[in-house]
Amino acid sequence: MNFGMRDATAAVFITLFSALAAAQSVAGKPPIRIGEINSYSAIPQFTQPYRQGWQLAVEEINQAGGLLGRPVEVIARDDAGKPEEALRHAVELTAKEKVDVLVGGFLSNVGLALADHALKNKRLFLASEPLTDAIVWEKGNRYTFRLRASTYMQSAMLVEEAAKMPAKRWATIAPNYEYGQSAVASFKELLKAKRPDVEFVSEQWPAQGKLEAGTTLQATMAAKPEAIFNVTFGPDLARLVREGNQRISGRAKG
Repeated sequence: MNFGMRDATAAVFITLFSALAAAQSVAGKPPIRIGEINSYSAIPQFTQPYRQGWQLAVEEINQAGGLLGRPVEVIARDDAGKPEEALRHAVELTAKEKVDVLVGGFLSNVGLALADHALKNKRLFLASEPLTDAIVWEKGNRYTFRLRASTYMQSAMLVEEAAKMPAKRWATIAPNYEYGQSAVASFKELLKAKRPDVEFVSEQWPAQGKLEAGTTLQATMAAKPEAIFNVTFGPDLARLVREGNQRISGRAKG
């Protein structure tokens, strides 16, 4: 996540907090409390810059006098990339900490769990990172709002370029959970619509965070694809790139 995303995060927090503050009287009211849940320990490459973004937003808001005279307080929790942990924190934040709103969620399956919690408890949830389309479509609800572009939208943008390539034999590598499954399904559907001549010759579904790069690449290349749609990210992507570079370097030396 770059500084542009950090600034966008700050803007979102300012907008959200302003809406909450405007709905309540100022005099004698406690701080506006935000319950923030994210995968800080599981995916620090993405979530640490995100945290710096909202911390900056809160600091700037409070230094300027808060919102309508009320300070903003964020109570953050780490879900470790697990839906059950996110739900446990959501219950604690809403019942014990009495937060006014829940925000966060990085992985799509975590975001869907929090969205379901929001529906059942009639609690506003601002999904900052989850990409799954389900969170606003078949599993959407009036209490959940998502900020980022969806898997379908991102796949559609990539298909525009993929369709221009001469490649006809495609392989896919994606984490085996909601995000990866949705991204691959959308990419295949949209690319086939634009290029009926393409075929998908291999699909690899490593568990998120546990990709075995050598095995995955060996199985992928055995199908002799001409192009690969890769949806891995974080440490899995780093492993895959490292393994690929080593194989290329080995061939060059040979």
